[in-house]
Amino acid sequence: MSARNASTDPSSRQQRRGFWLRTLHQWHWISAAVCLVGMLLFAVTGITLNHAAKIEGDPQVDTRALQLPDALRQALRAEQPDADAPLPPALARWLSGAVELSIGARPAEWSPEEIYLSMPGPGRDAWLAIDRATGAVEFERTERGWISYLNDLHKGRNTGPAWGWFIDLFAIACVVFTVTGLFLLQLHARQRRMTWPYVGLGLVIPVLLALLFIH
Repeated sequence: MSARNASTDPSSRQQRRGFWLRTLHQWHWISAAVCLVGMLLFAVTGITLNHAAKIEGDPQVDTRALQLPDALRQALRAEQPDADAPLPPALARWLSGAVELSIGARPAEWSPEEIYLSMPGPGRDAWLAIDRATGAVEFERTERGWISYLNDLHKGRNTGPAWGWFIDLFAIACVVFTVTGLFLLQLHARQRRMTWPYVGLGLVIPVLLALLFIH
């Protein structure tokens, strides 16, 4: 049998089709399993973000006035750091316990009179100000609830680098899921005549909405 006949042999084509079906199904279900919980989270928070103005929040504001211990106050007055240096470790540990919020090595805004530290997070805003002369500390935290928290996870707002990496990896898994799904549709399209009309509809609807209703 010639090479040309072998390439057009029905059994050879069927073997190649079976190989690609098995490979694509494997990648499709693995990526689906990896994406499942994330896709559910992002789908639900997509709805809550789209209707954020209609979902009433009940922010909880916590305001505190504190006083640094003398040892920390004296050490702080002697500090001459850069304008955006983090707080000294001992001071950061004391404040973390006092305000019940991890300070870590966040950059602070230093001036001769005051230190200002912003500590935003998903679903929350927080800040503190330290008077370098007296050691007086003002602290305020605003918690906006679970919906705001999940919405910020969706946007990657104030979530840190680890969550940013998760979103990137999740997006790659979603790409694998959709691309393998597209190839599976192509392999099954002969038996399902409405495959490409449905795919085309999924493209045409958002394009028309964008062209006609978004200005």
